[in-house]
Amino acid sequence: MNTDQTIEQLRTLRLAGMARRYEAVSALPVHEVQNVHELLASMVQAEVEYRDHTRTQKYLKASRLRYNALPEEIVCNPERGITREQVLRLSDGAFIGRGDNVLITGATGSGKSFLACALGRSACLLGYRTLYFSMNRFMDTVSQTRLDGTYLKWIKAISNHRLLILDDFGLKAIDADARLALLDILEDRYGNSSVIITSQLPVEAWYNFIDEPTLADAIMDRLTASAHRLPLQGKSMRKKKNH
Repeated sequence: MNTDQTIEQLRTLRLAGMARRYEAVSALPVHEVQNVHELLASMVQAEVEYRDHTRTQKYLKASRLRYNALPEEIVCNPERGITREQVLRLSDGAFIGRGDNVLITGATGSGKSFLACALGRSACLLGYRTLYFSMNRFMDTVSQTRLDGTYLKWIKAISNHRLLILDDFGLKAIDADARLALLDILEDRYGNSSVIITSQLPVEAWYNFIDEPTLADAIMDRLTASAHRLPLQGKSMRKKKNH
């Protein structure tokens, strides 16, 4: 069997990473080729790295993150009320493993969505399925799935994501269906999966915003029982970028 046939068989077996590494090695001079044990280890490592990269790209695309943000791009200083240590602690994904939530509040332009997307990107890189919704799209989707009978299927699909990001909570009045959907989702995720919520409203105002005491009690209990609160401060980051 020649080298080309071996490479083709590896691809047929969907071992693309191994095929690429073997193809590269086969082009080397004989004296530079590793021994059989080193070569096999190298090919296996190449396959692992290829699959990790492919999975990450798949998760990033499926997440529909609003911004292609990186944790190291977050501006951390006393003026903003956020430290580099806080960002690094959340970027390691441990909060997702514990099923904790992250509640990010602050004025328009304070970088809430950017921070949420940076944490979402880190989650994808760590192998956690992530899903982003603006609250407008979330409410539209709730209405649509109620109408076409796919609501339960949609709720189940969301439960397959270890991290859910809901952006701009409180920007638009939340209707009865969206309140119930939010409770259903939080009930499914409680203690097992995580939610990041961004809002211009302080967390203390969310109860009144939900505007239905029984549901507000249940929703806030599940959101805040084990949550990291990040109240961002300072002037709009958008203004700074324009200077």
